[in-house]
Amino acid sequence: QLQASGGGLVQAGGSLRLSCTASASLYIMGWSRQTPGKQRDLVATITSGGIANYVDSLSDRFTISRDNRKNTVSLQMNSLKPEDTAVYYCLARARSPPTYYWGQGTQVTVSS
Repeated sequence: QLQASGGGLVQAGGSLRLSCTASASLYIMGWSRQTPGKQRDLVATITSGGIANYVDSLSDRFTISRDNRKNTVSLQMNSLKPEDTAVYYCLARARSPPTYYWGQGTQVTVSS
């Protein structure tokens, strides 16, 4: 089970930090986002070993991190843009079998 928090309303150029706690240790944790009428897109993932991957150029502004002791993953989002507005979903994947888990979404709204 994944529990996400940290969304909200922020002005363009501002920052937000999302956090997600899993009920158990999982191999990969990360974040995806979805805007109305569009598919859910991957934002970033990080393995239990700390290897992070970002989609597109988001690494310029977003930083993913995790605390394995607390089974948490965080997404620090800086220099936010209106196009970052979306519902952000925490995700996780077990190592074997490769089962995916999703948390509830948290709304991020960036005003211009």
